[in-house]
Amino acid sequence: MAGAQALRIGITIGLHHEAETLWNNGIKQNAVFLAEALKNCPNVASVVLVNTTATPVTPALPWDQARWPTRSFEQAKDSVDVMIELGGQIDAAQTDYLKQRGARLVSYCCGFEYVHAMESVLFSRPLWGQNLFVNQRYDDIWMVPQVDHISRPYFEVLRRQQARAVPFVWSPVFLEQRSAALPHAGLYQPRAAGAPRRLSVMEPNINVVKFCLYPILIAEEAYRTAPQEIELLQVTNAHRIATESMEFITLMNQLDIVRNHKAVFLGRHDTPTFLAENTDAVISHQLENPLNYFYLEVCWQGFPLIHNAHLVPELGYYYAGNDVQAGAARLREAIATHDAHAADYRATQRARIARFLPDHPALVTHYGTLLEELVRRPAR
Repeated sequence: MAGAQALRIGITIGLHHEAETLWNNGIKQNAVFLAEALKNCPNVASVVLVNTTATPVTPALPWDQARWPTRSFEQAKDSVDVMIELGGQIDAAQTDYLKQRGARLVSYCCGFEYVHAMESVLFSRPLWGQNLFVNQRYDDIWMVPQVDHISRPYFEVLRRQQARAVPFVWSPVFLEQRSAALPHAGLYQPRAAGAPRRLSVMEPNINVVKFCLYPILIAEEAYRTAPQEIELLQVTNAHRIATESMEFITLMNQLDIVRNHKAVFLGRHDTPTFLAENTDAVISHQLENPLNYFYLEVCWQGFPLIHNAHLVPELGYYYAGNDVQAGAARLREAIATHDAHAADYRATQRARIARFLPDHPALVTHYGTLLEELVRRPAR
């Protein structure tokens, strides 16, 4: 494969339904955003999304297939020079077929696989059982930066290949499509002067990486200081634990904001809609997840985000580590000052998010260089 060749790129996805939503996790969005970034690289001729499951590719998919062509593996296998395995795994036979054609294979890692493996082992959460296939024929391993610290050794030892951090890519394209029909296009709207605020916590609560407890404690600290400033605390993705976990129920009953009936524990909600219709401020906390689409979605729409994501301290209202007192102070700061500069805040947030957009020059150059280096090295 000549290094100067304009490359045909495939990016894998794993469809489970013909009209599968883009909002149940970030993997499919990640594939689309990466495709958009690679299309901007001068050494890329084409990019297709490659489905690795038996689910048929139909017009029901929730993205523009003229803009982001989507094919089955069988349809794509003879017309890609680089296959980036992102959202769907290829097997040994498919790997061998690509290798015989001279195609390069990249593992693009955007999940917390070490955490998932650890929790699966410790808490009896089956992941792969006896059917684990660890592909050891990757030509490169690319990781989004937020998984580097915790998962790099896990990837490198099992896959017998060096891993490298690559730029995180995000686009507001789906957020703005979903928000277009909402009042004010889903943008943050200031409240009446002195009106108490509706707080939201939207952590997934499916593992230790993003759990709602510290954001609730931040809200509690702010409520104890100035209860008149808070109308309601809404904790989404929490209905199950609030009804089934006696430990969680007992903890919550220690809090003034719960005892005074100022907190509700809800099920799953669509992020753009819930922000636009129910929220004045978002409180977040993470362990080993210091960059996430959710943070960018909240800030792009102009909502105050109180968070501890150290890879983006310039966004929202940042507090460090597990400092609940500092988080409560930033929350009260947002309540007191945000509305006075809401439009400027939104513009500033978007300018700061620009480095993650698929057309950002430094990001495009970085990916172009990665591809150049990939095709120069001998194939594995």
